[in-house]
Amino acid sequence: MVIDSHSHLEVKGFDRDRDAVVERALQAGVEAIVTVGTNLKDCRKAIALARQYPSVYAAIGIHPHDSKDIDVETYDALRELARQDKVVAYGEIGLDFYHNHSPRQVQIRCFGEQLELAREVGLPIVIHDREAHRQILEMLSGWQAGGVIHCFSGDYNMARICLDRGFYISVPGTVTFEKAQPLRNVVRRIPLERLLVETDAPFLTPDPHRGKRNEPAFVVHTARKVAEIRGISLEEVGTVTSGNVKALFGIDPRGPVETAAGDRQDRAL
Repeated sequence: MVIDSHSHLEVKGFDRDRDAVVERALQAGVEAIVTVGTNLKDCRKAIALARQYPSVYAAIGIHPHDSKDIDVETYDALRELARQDKVVAYGEIGLDFYHNHSPRQVQIRCFGEQLELAREVGLPIVIHDREAHRQILEMLSGWQAGGVIHCFSGDYNMARICLDRGFYISVPGTVTFEKAQPLRNVVRRIPLERLLVETDAPFLTPDPHRGKRNEPAFVVHTARKVAEIRGISLEEVGTVTSGNVKALFGIDPRGPVETAAGDRQDRAL
């Protein structure tokens, strides 16, 4: 069994066949999926999907692309959403200095504000970092509540800094690409106990499905590549990385979930 620690099941591209997508993931051995909202509308949809599917959990936050649209009401809404059943993380939040869909200074300000909100609601964070390594590390220097660097794109030295600060490293399907040697070096050298695997579906489809829409079932290909790189079994990768997700996000697909509000809820919805 393996867990897809980061996907976007709430996007429109899954509307036509979402039931089948979730079923294919279960059949492939994916015991849980964390679906990650990136704006208020999609955060609400992610929570609705987590309530609909027992194997799905939700993360909520505003992506750096949408930082320019944040106002006080946005944070009030997120504060309430963070307390909903099966919300297990705050994110994805961070900085994207590649696309710059929101001005950099706005991204920086809103990232800082969302870190404070995540601390307030007591959730681990999911970090988006694209072409912003230095600024990300500076802003996370005092973070103590745990989290994951999603879709890791740094080198081993950056990975070591993140690990020393208590973060997990999440590996997407790009690790299967021929030109992914820097990421493979990170995967080879960091402790397996600090590694997660993800799809970022519908994006970043791994080989051998590259060119098609990504989906949570394909996380098995990422886990298999990690096993190959490290010279261990797929079963070991699945067991350890799934345990890492459960430890970070406080989930157990076999039992109740501990919500941000501290209430234990039955997962058999």
